[in-house]
Amino acid sequence: MDRIVSIGKYVFPLSFLLYVGLHLGKPEVGAAFVPDYLPYPYFWNYFTLACIIAFIIAATAGKYDKLAYVCMAVYVLLMAFLVHLPRAMGSELDTHMMTADMNREQELEMVNFFRNIMIVGALLGFAGYVAKDKRIIG
Repeated sequence: MDRIVSIGKYVFPLSFLLYVGLHLGKPEVGAAFVPDYLPYPYFWNYFTLACIIAFIIAATAGKYDKLAYVCMAVYVLLMAFLVHLPRAMGSELDTHMMTADMNREQELEMVNFFRNIMIVGALLGFAGYVAKDKRIIG
């Protein structure tokens, strides 16, 4: 049973490959989440992609993994409060949408907000209990 449970330390960080696929395959989707006050949305899409890849490598290799988990938790928390929560409140959504579509988008953004908060908890849990390399933030 311990062998089955131990694969979670790889499954969780590797699940972020879904975001790598999104940022690479549909860069316009990732760029659309960049708040209007930040210039160069495609730069931020690809910068985020690089950060996610660095996280996956560090977490699965076990080198600087605690730092990687904490940095990813900060990033996901920032995304929750700076992107998803404002969009859930109706900010930065396309105002040309019909009311029903806008309500649906706001509901989806609230789900994204709560999902991000859950992921932050998991990332911090992994940082505290799974990460082995404590060189930088021991």
